[in-house]
Amino acid sequence: MRTRVGVDERIPVLTFLSNFLIGGTERQVVNLVHGLGQARFDVHMACFRRAGPLLEEIDTGAMTFSDYPITTLRSLRTLWQQGRLARYVRAHRVRIVHSFGFYANVFVIPAARLGGASVVVASIRDTGDHLTWGQRLLQRWVCRAADHVLVNAVAVKTLLVKQGYDGSTISVIGNGIDVSRFRRPGEAKAVRQELGLPAGVPVVAVVARLNRLKGIEYFLAAAALLVRRFEDVRFLIVGDSVSQTYRDGLEAYAAALGLGKRVVFTGFRGDVPELLSAVSVSVLPSLSEGLSNVVLEAMAAGVPVVATSVGGTPEIVDDGVTGLLVPPGDAGALADAISSLLADPGRRQTIGEAGRRRVEERFSLEAMIRATEQLYEHLLREAGQASVPAPDERLREEECR
Repeated sequence: MRTRVGVDERIPVLTFLSNFLIGGTERQVVNLVHGLGQARFDVHMACFRRAGPLLEEIDTGAMTFSDYPITTLRSLRTLWQQGRLARYVRAHRVRIVHSFGFYANVFVIPAARLGGASVVVASIRDTGDHLTWGQRLLQRWVCRAADHVLVNAVAVKTLLVKQGYDGSTISVIGNGIDVSRFRRPGEAKAVRQELGLPAGVPVVAVVARLNRLKGIEYFLAAAALLVRRFEDVRFLIVGDSVSQTYRDGLEAYAAALGLGKRVVFTGFRGDVPELLSAVSVSVLPSLSEGLSNVVLEAMAAGVPVVATSVGGTPEIVDDGVTGLLVPPGDAGALADAISSLLADPGRRQTIGEAGRRRVEERFSLEAMIRATEQLYEHLLREAGQASVPAPDERLREEECR
């Protein structure tokens, strides 16, 4: 007997994200589901909470969307919600379930297995420095029930193998950036006027969610050193904060350093490409990192980057070629690296152009989506599941024996 599989048949895949707050993982998942939905996959989206600015970018009318609100992993309500998810997977015949992050991984993987998913994928996108020892142990135990673990940096895979994960079940797919968003000339004049930045002055910026692992205190200490060398330099700290108290503390520290109006805390901005058009040097002073979207976005915009040599950052930044790397927690080294770029506009341009080429060649959004599709299909074949035909095939015939 012969069966025909039409090109319109798509593979049901469910992606699970905790929420839609601004963050590297959240941005990558939103980008991924958009790409998958245009290809050979029937995308189902799920989360704990329908909250966050990125939710506006999800067309809930174009895909099935469900939420599973919980307040803790240890409760009867959580077990009930896991049962709901398992029933959803079974009812919709979901073949691939892909979870992102610690809480999602721990919640989703058992439910996906109970629901009979053909392939279960866990994503770990950082080095886990924010997790307790017990949480890291729990995630490793739960991930043994997954078919595969997807990470975004070789550094993350190396760390997981050291922690006891099976390296043969871990794949690395780097973040993907929509480079076209950063190719258009920005409105530097308008941004400068809005933020009170005088025309022509050098601007050094950090774009990050404000928490202690981002090393903002070291950036401010470096800024205090830089104002002694560059009379007109200004600084931007762009991003929302984990708490108002923490942001207030950073602003108080900036004032104590004598930075005054030289530092602008902008809060969250949705116009990063335009903002980068006004930036001379982009800085990521993180103490811990996976693979940073912020670094990739700055490079895509042709802005030279100074970053700490943590996590997957050295996989993006070739020191002295596509950016500059410094040790984490060293305000002096940070100031020296920034200073070397501010003092040499020609070098800024050379490094910025090299950074843009690196992103276009290795970290495009299209490459990330294509690699994820190929991983999904490979895992389906390993699970003994037939794959959907490639987009350029009209029909595929299979022998049923």
